[in-house]
Amino acid sequence: MQLPLPAVRRLIELALEEDLAGGDMTTDALIDPSWRAQGRIEAQAQGVLAGVEVAGLVFQAVDPALRYTVALHDGRRLERGTLIATVEGAAASILKGERTALNFLQHLSGIASATASHVEVLAELDTRLVDTRKTLPGMRLLQKYAVRMGGGHNHRSNLGDGILIKDNHPALLRARGISLGEAIAQARARAPHTSRVEVEVESLEQLQEALAAGAEIVMLDNMKIEDMERAYELAAGRCLLEASGGITFENLRYVAGSGVDIVSLGSLTHSVRALDIHLELEPL
Repeated sequence: MQLPLPAVRRLIELALEEDLAGGDMTTDALIDPSWRAQGRIEAQAQGVLAGVEVAGLVFQAVDPALRYTVALHDGRRLERGTLIATVEGAAASILKGERTALNFLQHLSGIASATASHVEVLAELDTRLVDTRKTLPGMRLLQKYAVRMGGGHNHRSNLGDGILIKDNHPALLRARGISLGEAIAQARARAPHTSRVEVEVESLEQLQEALAAGAEIVMLDNMKIEDMERAYELAAGRCLLEASGGITFENLRYVAGSGVDIVSLGSLTHSVRALDIHLELEPL
């Protein structure tokens, strides 16, 4: 797994605590602890898989005696009916872990699938698709992992992961007589030598100020495509250009065609639709 296990296990612990805080009244009332079963986890829609090992860790946390077998690894394409994994052992344990395991698997596969569909739109272009920090609280690690499984790339993972001067920073600085150019210079002076300075701009005038101050990455926030094309001409390769805001699946290729190097989409993580995956339980 390309994820830090301790962090993933903490998330699973919280999720199981949420779902099993009062036990499982239905299973405890109806299912004999000695009964055994096998669960087949299968895709019910086309997409890209993410989270198969996370689901396995859920079942392991519920009952270490359960045997979880991966049939398909993360990043692989799914068709309706594709077998993803099996879990075998105490039927009661499988039932207690089923919903939490599927919640992780469906959500992460939904992100990977949405990312893959956007990456396909950008085929044959040099534009890189990245996510944002618009993630569900506590889920950023897994959501950004799912973006990678779908063929996308990660923007900053946290506020300490790079300098990005956004709209509210200059607003506070201007009130104290500090211009955007001066803010960029100050950030460059205080940043580690391995870090690049990115600044968000909302107009071509701000872009020119950012270029003059030596910004290495400029985020074009909610700009019209014709303004992005003009920004590409003005930048003339002096910095990387990132487009963000107002970008949809329908206009993605037009945005990328403006010449920007990066397109960032919050929708990959904050409002994605879960992929339909289910677990069929068979008695043994």
